[in-house]
Amino acid sequence: LQKSLSETFGADKYSRARKEVLTYMSSRPMQMALYFCTGVLDDETLFHHYALNVPFYTHFTSPIRRYADIVVHRLLSASLGTRSPIKMEKEAIQKQADHCNDRKMASKRVQELSADLFFSIFVRVRP
Repeated sequence: LQKSLSETFGADKYSRARKEVLTYMSSRPMQMALYFCTGVLDDETLFHHYALNVPFYTHFTSPIRRYADIVVHRLLSASLGTRSPIKMEKEAIQKQADHCNDRKMASKRVQELSADLFFSIFVRVRP
C-alpha cells in the first residue's frame, strides 16, 4: 500500500497535498484499534495486530497523558513483576477499556465532523 501511494504522490507542486489526502483516505477505512482486557478473551488470535502483523501488541504514550495509557502502563508493569499486582477484576478492567473505546470513537467522530464542516466552509468561501 505504501509503495503504491508513494508512486501516486508525484513530485509536482501538489504532491504534498496529494500525499496528505491519499494517506488520510486510505487509512480511514482501516479498523480502529481497540483497548481490551486479555483476561476476558479466550482466543489469543484476537490479540493480533493487523497493520504490524504481530501476534501480541500493546501501546501507551510517553509521557503518559491519557487514562488509558495509565491503565495499560500499570497492567504491563504488574505483568512484568515490577510492581504489585492490580487488585481489579478482569471484568472491571474490560469495562474501563470499553469506556476508553467509546470516548476514542466519539472523539474521532467529532474530529471528522469538524473537518467536514471546515472543508465545506472553505469550498463555499473560495470560488
